[in-house]
Amino acid sequence: MLAVWSSLGENEQACRSRKGAGWSLGLVWDWAMLHPLNLYPKMNTANSVYNNPDDQVARSISEAAPRHYILKIMSFSFLAKTGIEKYESGEFDAGGYKWKLVLFPQGNKSRNVKEHLSLYLVFADVASLIRLDSEIHAVFRFFLLDQTKDNYLIVHDATGKDRRFHGSKHLWGFDQLIPIRTFNDVGNGYLLDDSCVFGAEVFVTKEMSSGKGECLSMIKDAISSKHVWKIENFSNLDSEYQESQQFSAANHKCKILTWVALRRHPEDKPVLFSGIPCLSSLKRTVGVLKVDDSSLTIQLFPKGRRHGSGTHISIYLALVDSDTLQDGSKILAEFTLRMKDQQQSRHIAGKVSHWFSESSKESGWENFVSLAYFYHTSSGCLVNDTCTVEAEVTVHAIANTL
Repeated sequence: MLAVWSSLGENEQACRSRKGAGWSLGLVWDWAMLHPLNLYPKMNTANSVYNNPDDQVARSISEAAPRHYILKIMSFSFLAKTGIEKYESGEFDAGGYKWKLVLFPQGNKSRNVKEHLSLYLVFADVASLIRLDSEIHAVFRFFLLDQTKDNYLIVHDATGKDRRFHGSKHLWGFDQLIPIRTFNDVGNGYLLDDSCVFGAEVFVTKEMSSGKGECLSMIKDAISSKHVWKIENFSNLDSEYQESQQFSAANHKCKILTWVALRRHPEDKPVLFSGIPCLSSLKRTVGVLKVDDSSLTIQLFPKGRRHGSGTHISIYLALVDSDTLQDGSKILAEFTLRMKDQQQSRHIAGKVSHWFSESSKESGWENFVSLAYFYHTSSGCLVNDTCTVEAEVTVHAIANTL
């Protein structure tokens, strides 16, 4: 049978001083005088349970009961007999937040703890930490009742260091709270009639929200995808730019959209209207590469663009539907674009890596190939009024905002 009693309140107080008890009040100089834990008993310290040689765990004695939570366990031995490796308490309030205790009566085996009880403090509402991108700093101490002497063994961090509770780390405590042998010894008073009492006090020292951040996900064993785009009746193209047919990469599914460029936009951008493939109306099939819910496509300007206008063919890899990207997100793609020599395989190629984002939607070359060379019969670029463009794309990374 397990029984849990909540605390008596949250009014913090300093540890009591006892003459002749072998310890006296000491000041933790790292905190302000009004800090709820600025008075601690001086004591001998032992190595910390955190696998960090700089940390220390301290133990002291107090007659004051824990203020925030009490956990009383009846028939303690039955936890082990019934195979219960850990017990998670109900929620309790401290410092304006909800917390829980997690007890491992035979030690936390996932951390290779042996012959010790393990006890941890858990921030109960982890979802709020993640949603608000915040963190809570707190100091805490655990209590274990000596039922014979009617006082408490207190276990806490000897340095008084506060702990950061956030979305990725919401549990702190002691792997080796007390040796099981010491705990079971009736002479110590911790376990009497197979019953024991634990407790906790938690003091929030700081609340803060994180600034902006991002998560960079590198793609292991990135796969290159190749697409060949054949453009027929090239000399009859009247629109200022064309977009490629469908292709895919990085195992992302693609969808087919159809567009036609009809006129110039006042801001020097082509205006697109949906349609169906029909050469006579100059409507073209647009294929998009789906990457992290965004799309990439090849854009070709038959008569050039910007500095290449009238003298060169311009070609780009462009991000489509960039509004599907999260604010600040970006995609790193390494790509090669080739104008195929259909006669002697002397292809014209450009290779570059680019971070595609809402503010940088395209990358390519204004002067990819001169019109004079492109139309020359010996170049092999235009054969039977057909040219072939090849794209090879490898997505190496995706960065999203936190």
